[in-house]
Amino acid sequence: MSKIFTSTRLGRTEIANRLVMAPMTRSRADDDGVPGDLTVTYYAQRAGAGLIVTEGVFPTSGGKGYVRTPGIQTEPQLKAWKAVVDAVHAAGGRIFLQLMHTGRISHPLLLPDGELPVAPSAIRPNGQTWTNEGQKDFVTPRALSLVEIKETIGSYRVATRNALAIGFDGVELHGASGYLPEQFLSTGSNERTDEYGGSVANRARFILEVLAGMIEEAGVGRVGLKISPEMNFNDISDANPQETYSYLVEHLPASDMAYLHVALFGAAVDYHELLRPRFAGSYIIGGGLNQARAEELLQQGKADAVVFGSAFLANPDLAERFRRHAPLNEPDRSTFYTPGAKGYLDYPVLARSIGQQAGSL
Repeated sequence: MSKIFTSTRLGRTEIANRLVMAPMTRSRADDDGVPGDLTVTYYAQRAGAGLIVTEGVFPTSGGKGYVRTPGIQTEPQLKAWKAVVDAVHAAGGRIFLQLMHTGRISHPLLLPDGELPVAPSAIRPNGQTWTNEGQKDFVTPRALSLVEIKETIGSYRVATRNALAIGFDGVELHGASGYLPEQFLSTGSNERTDEYGGSVANRARFILEVLAGMIEEAGVGRVGLKISPEMNFNDISDANPQETYSYLVEHLPASDMAYLHVALFGAAVDYHELLRPRFAGSYIIGGGLNQARAEELLQQGKADAVVFGSAFLANPDLAERFRRHAPLNEPDRSTFYTPGAKGYLDYPVLARSIGQQAGSL
């Protein structure tokens, strides 16, 4: 029997199958960070996933890193996200909100009053981000003060409170992709000499304190964490990633968390072998999976759930396609981050693709 289609629990959330839709930036919000009706439809179409994790949502306006990404602060933002949650729940799905503070991976054109991006240290990353004026080079960020670090941790707490108040089943902390939590964690972006820099214990302090605050707000079993060791995205690097991530995972409050999501993309070592024994909670795996590999991981007990990104983007009915071993739509990368419905709502569902009566799962 396929284990993909068995139910399980991730913390307090029971999911009908073990397919998790990955958080994927889609850049369809307005300039005020408010998702629209297209976003409601997009997530409702994909409610056949055991769990949906939303695109990265900035917890505070200073954490925005890309054009047309959403927030979770203002009344219009909350009202819009509540419509998403209600639509997913009405379709039988479960949904977590991912909190994503991009830190130095931003630009003054994206931030209030043209402010500089913030980071643990004033180190400019190589690369560019998307703004309303096109791609712009990253700038040198401003190092956060100790007071500002505490305020930033507090913003994650408030965002968690907001998400749960409008019905999200839980929240996920984005601790990967070179964003603020990973900037604190990594030696290449953190040159602080206070209690948030230097030793691995100090560099891990920020992410552990953010998690603790989120869990205090949400309660046990409603907070997940995503990490991606050696992904090296957004010019992030660490001198000893195996030591760093071993320490981090060993010090996570596993019994209080919903899950740990580990996504691997070309890492030099098998971090699943390294980290899985160090985490005594639900462990979910993502990164370049296909159906056969996902089933293998579940059958071998190496994962409690499996994460798919672009496959869910291009196949709203991915669970049904897997169930029938049907062919998959190919994602159109040219529309990943463009505004509008094209490449967002117009991927055909299985019933249409095989000439049956139009419909979904």
